Amino acid sequence: MNIADIVAPERVRLAEDVQSKKRALEQLAEILTQGTPYLTAGEIFNGLIAREKLGSTGIGDGVAIPHARMKGADECIGAFMRLPQPVDFESNDEQPVDLVFGLIVPDKSTEAHLNMLRKLAETFSEGQALAELRDATDDAALHRALIARDRSD
Repeated sequence: MNIADIVAPERVRLAEDVQSKKRALEQLAEILTQGTPYLTAGEIFNGLIAREKLGSTGIGDGVAIPHARMKGADECIGAFMRLPQPVDFESNDEQPVDLVFGLIVPDKSTEAHLNMLRKLAETFSEGQALAELRDATDDAALHRALIARDRSD
C-alpha cells in the first residue's frame, strides 16, 4: 500500500488558524471524514485523542502522525496538513510540529497499520521531502510533494 492509495488530493490542506494540538486534531478529524462517511468528525477526533493519551505521535523534526484504529472503518484513510505555525505536540525531540499526517485504519488491521506507519516515518525522515512539504504554496503542490517519494513495499 502506498501513501497515494490512502490520501486523496481533497484530504491534503494548508491549514488555517491552528494554534494548538487540540485544534490541529479537530481539523484533521474534519478532513478525515471526507474519506470515511461512516464515521463522524467527533468519533475520529475521540480516536485520535485516545491514542495521544497513550503517548505523543510527534515523531520529531516538526512531524506528527496522529492515528487510530477505528471500528467502522473499512480501509486505511489518510489526511495531511501543514500548519500555519508550529504547535507543541509533546514530541520526544521537544520541537513543535507543523506537518501532520492523520491515519485511520480498520480496528483489526494491525499489520497494515504498522506497515503504513513505518512507510510514513521513512518518508518524513527525508530532509528533502520535509523541505518540499514546507515549501508548497497550495494544496495541490502539497499533495504532489507528499506523494513524490511514494514507493511500493
